[in-house]
Amino acid sequence: MASVKKVSLKVEILRQDPSSGITPSYKGYNVEVNEGARVLDVLIAVRDNLDPSLSFRYCCGAGQCGSCAIKINGEPKLACMTIAEDGMILEPLDLPVIKDLAVDLVSELSKMPGLVPSRCGELPEKEEIDRIKPIRDCIECMCCVSVCPAMRVVDFAGPTLMRQEMRLALDPRSSGNRVPLAVDEGLFTCTSCQACYLACPKKIAIPGRAIEKLRELANRQGLTLDRHKAVAELVRTTGRSVEKAGETFLEMVPEVIEPYGEVRCEVGFFVGCMYNMRVVQTCLDTIEVLKRNGIRVIVPKDQVCCGSPLIRTGQTQILENLKKTNIECFAKRGIDTVLTMCAGCGSTLKNDYDTPFEVIDINQLLVKYGIEPPEKLDVRVTYHDPCHLLRGQGVHDEPRELIGMFAREFVEMPSICCGAGGGVRSGLPDEAKALGMKRGEEIGKTGCDIVVTSCPFCEFHIQESTDKPVKNINSLILEGYRKKDGNC
Repeated sequence: MASVKKVSLKVEILRQDPSSGITPSYKGYNVEVNEGARVLDVLIAVRDNLDPSLSFRYCCGAGQCGSCAIKINGEPKLACMTIAEDGMILEPLDLPVIKDLAVDLVSELSKMPGLVPSRCGELPEKEEIDRIKPIRDCIECMCCVSVCPAMRVVDFAGPTLMRQEMRLALDPRSSGNRVPLAVDEGLFTCTSCQACYLACPKKIAIPGRAIEKLRELANRQGLTLDRHKAVAELVRTTGRSVEKAGETFLEMVPEVIEPYGEVRCEVGFFVGCMYNMRVVQTCLDTIEVLKRNGIRVIVPKDQVCCGSPLIRTGQTQILENLKKTNIECFAKRGIDTVLTMCAGCGSTLKNDYDTPFEVIDINQLLVKYGIEPPEKLDVRVTYHDPCHLLRGQGVHDEPRELIGMFAREFVEMPSICCGAGGGVRSGLPDEAKALGMKRGEEIGKTGCDIVVTSCPFCEFHIQESTDKPVKNINSLILEGYRKKDGNC
């Protein structure tokens, strides 16, 4: 029988004991484990062979109890399900620490509501069971709570509890109306940033499957926030989620925009409400970049709001009409690739629509076909990942590749929500401002000259929290072209 290969790994563990008054510090360990060991195996080896004072939790060791959740290289994960790597940094979740990697779970778990059977409760029908299934697999590891930005600035019960409220709301055996309780617990404070979904070991889509569905139920019970109602009425009456402030992009351009040279590809362009009506110059800059790089752009004038503001706030009564209008306006023109440059619109078209065409983000398109290199700009930039682009569409590398083409220096910063999404900016401006200030603090740490992003809401919102200019990637690519041409 072949012997098991041993490997030596170095690991850094954040050691702390709040009761001692000693400043937390990282301690390094060299530990020998079997090849293919999990992080939990490493922790056990450290405790058993090197340092018996190390505190951490575990129970099942099979990804079912959630007790071993910690941060591994900055990301919340289950120690029992994560392959160990040399040079790992292990830290506790972003919750009150008891000691070392053990955090206080009781304060969160004690809030969790349970099923209180009604007197004449009926067994769930198959359709009801099917709706419950996607959200019932929670193992209460609190990874989602650890990464929730809203919980850092407002009194919000958190994603785990919201998931449970929806699970109970769907169950006919449960007594009482859970929806008003969810509203009181902060239902409308979620920014739909998807950080909880990304962190969840069971991949429960809490924003889409629980929070947005709870907001739909709240809407039926007349509990939608007044400012959200106003946005829905605007979409219903005008087809747009923002009011017109001047000449729109759709009014400025022809339906077919030809490139300057040979046609390399053709795309339909879904403009989005913000770029069409409020951030028009950025849209015009993008068209110049596309024209310079051989991309024919078809701009249907009959497109309307994608419906994202309605989906996020639970006001879905006219959503199907919006979807039908938008799909038909591209399909009837024979367009097989639809381009988006708004992160929210792109995420909605990709995840909430069933389209007969491919939807592609502007960053993906430019990297896919390649662009003429712009002249380097003498600037140090940082990049804000829009939530609906990074977590909603999985677009991470492409913006950074484009930035590398025009920026003298690029500095990373943590990918956290700016606070503008999920209806929070319109409905709860104080919360949005508080999250924006946290984003501004991270920007200040980078020492950048310019903040780059790829979302109109992020661009607008972040600009209110920093003295650094906030610009779209395409506007800076165009600046590089103009410098190259000697026009600036």
